[in-house]
Amino acid sequence: MATKRRVFYSFHYDNDVFRVQQIRNMGAIDGDEPVSKNDWETVKKGGDKAIEKWIDENMDGKSCVVVLIGEDTYKRPWVKHEIVKAWNEKRGLVGIYIHNLKDPKTGTCYKGTNPFEQFTCNSGKKLSDYVECYNPKSTDAYNDIKENLADWIEKAIEDRK
Repeated sequence: MATKRRVFYSFHYDNDVFRVQQIRNMGAIDGDEPVSKNDWETVKKGGDKAIEKWIDENMDGKSCVVVLIGEDTYKRPWVKHEIVKAWNEKRGLVGIYIHNLKDPKTGTCYKGTNPFEQFTCNSGKKLSDYVECYNPKSTDAYNDIKENLADWIEKAIEDRK
């Protein structure tokens, strides 16, 4: 059996944590440990330096950053920071739309904007020209992600070589 990749998940905590937990629980890859709401609030109280330190520590040793794209993910400043950090450190980088995963409280949400569209590379192209975003089947998003997540991550890592 192939070794599971270690990844860092980037997402909008308040809106998408329940959707993200579904993906973490699939067991397809080794992701960063979930941070509780209380732990995240403690980190945030430390200000920008504390948040940046937390991101650095949790991204260390990860081969890929998986941006889980919900309705408002593209607006989040720390998601933007994580995307830039992953790209500059030449980590694999991939986006997965999660709007069709059901949150037990709110159901599904609208498809979010591609967060990689916001960045222009030195080549003049958008980062979205280099980073793949996958939109799982609306009829069975959970199983589509579960069956393909490891392959999407491997492709992202290979694309950065």
